Amino acid sequence: MFHKLKIDKNTELPAKFNNPFCYTPHPLCLAAADEVRNYIAMRTDWHNELNQGKMFGVLVCESASGEIGYLAAFSGNLAHSNNHPFFVPPVYDLLNPQGFFKQEESNISAINHRISELQNSEEYQNLVDELRTKEAEGRQKIDAFRHQMKADKARRDELRKTAIDKETIDLLIKESQFQKAELKRRERDLKLQLDGLKEKVDAVKNEIERLKQERKQRSFRLQMQLFDEFRLLNAKGEAKGICTLFAQSPDHPDIPPAGTGECAAPKLLQYAYANGFRPVAMAEFWWGESPKGEIRRHGNFYPACQGKCAPLLRHMLIGLDVEENQHEKEASRNHQPKVVFEDEWLLVVDKPSGMLSVPGKVSEVSVYQWVADNYPDATGPLVVHRLDMATSGLLVIAKNKDVCAMMQRMFEGREVAKKYVALLESRGNLSESESGKIELPLAPDYINRPRQKVDFENGKTAVTTYKVVSVGNDSVRIELFPKTGRTHQLRVHCASIQGLNAPIIGDELYGIRSSRLFLHAEQISFVHPLTKKSLTIVSKAPF
Repeated sequence: MFHKLKIDKNTELPAKFNNPFCYTPHPLCLAAADEVRNYIAMRTDWHNELNQGKMFGVLVCESASGEIGYLAAFSGNLAHSNNHPFFVPPVYDLLNPQGFFKQEESNISAINHRISELQNSEEYQNLVDELRTKEAEGRQKIDAFRHQMKADKARRDELRKTAIDKETIDLLIKESQFQKAELKRRERDLKLQLDGLKEKVDAVKNEIERLKQERKQRSFRLQMQLFDEFRLLNAKGEAKGICTLFAQSPDHPDIPPAGTGECAAPKLLQYAYANGFRPVAMAEFWWGESPKGEIRRHGNFYPACQGKCAPLLRHMLIGLDVEENQHEKEASRNHQPKVVFEDEWLLVVDKPSGMLSVPGKVSEVSVYQWVADNYPDATGPLVVHRLDMATSGLLVIAKNKDVCAMMQRMFEGREVAKKYVALLESRGNLSESESGKIELPLAPDYINRPRQKVDFENGKTAVTTYKVVSVGNDSVRIELFPKTGRTHQLRVHCASIQGLNAPIIGDELYGIRSSRLFLHAEQISFVHPLTKKSLTIVSKAPF
């Protein structure tokens, strides 16, 4: 499990363990990752599965004797197994055929099989078809009888207009009474006939629903029982269960997502702590195709996932000297936006990269707070719209709540035109002066917050037009014109293989980390809500 690394004696170990949620891979991690890539490339028996995509991780660590090496892990299972000699074992092997998980999973599979049998049985399908047919035929006959009754009533009404004797009137009344009674009889007979069939159909439906409820309850109990088996260690030797860690995390649900504890990062740290290795640095990389809707690139390094791993790693890192999260550090810098336009109602500032638009969980340093400090008489929400913390550029501020409401309606009504400038990774798939439109609906990727994903079923409409300005050896300069304002819209539309397939340089969520995110809101145009003058405000990109 422990693989020795050939390193130069002068190689310096990192002073602190890297933050798994925001890091640049250490050279030792790069070397370890190369060895893992070489190994899995040799495993031709895994190629088909790995080409579909999987996350791998490496943990550079120091043995008790002072040797430097690494541990390797994969997320989930591989080739229908959790145990492979090259990789660390799982925290708990749920695939053990003698374990409770596989046994109960077999019981749940039997329930699924029984549900399928009932739903697809010839007897049940015949009952459903017979019920549907007899109900349709019965209703058709009753509707025809009602139509006849209506015609007969019209005939009787015409007869009553003429001078007819009492005996004829009595006959007309009896005819009407008979038809009404006959209608009730026919409806009663149809109901009795259908009730017998419905009772048989409902008996099967009720059994199917009972089995589904049993399946749901057993699945939930199994998941909770499984989580109880995950006792995660930290550097101090303290062990806590997954459910406890999620319950202590206010920004996560009480019930952990399925698969929690099976990612590479928890596996690596658990094995290191349990076997006396000192963690030095860690990195995770993607191998294979990108998952549907998500943006993962073969060979790229990624931070640990927020949805499953954040509550676990907060505990597992206790006792290690860990680097600060650079996102939080960036948010705490003393940034100062630059005023580009101002009148008595509006303010347009150039927000620097790394500054929040509104206060976040970890920092109050934001454009909102800057406006509140520098314009104490301003009222209302102030910030009309938002830019990502990593994005620089023009941001509109309203000095009172009425103007803010007017401007927000203009944004919602798409009466505000915006132009962004970006530098994209040069991948050879964009040509000089190329232009076009990207329409990819977006939805939150809850497991990997704050990432977004392409989702054609549940996503919200997102439209961007673009124009390539220049193509260089290392980058492509492009202008982007968002027609909608979805979270990370431009970043996903650029990075997605269904979009431009060229991530914005410095986009560590969808591409590769750099000195900054090279995305700038350069121009904004709108009609002033009070003066009615057309405004076009420009702040040139600093790159």
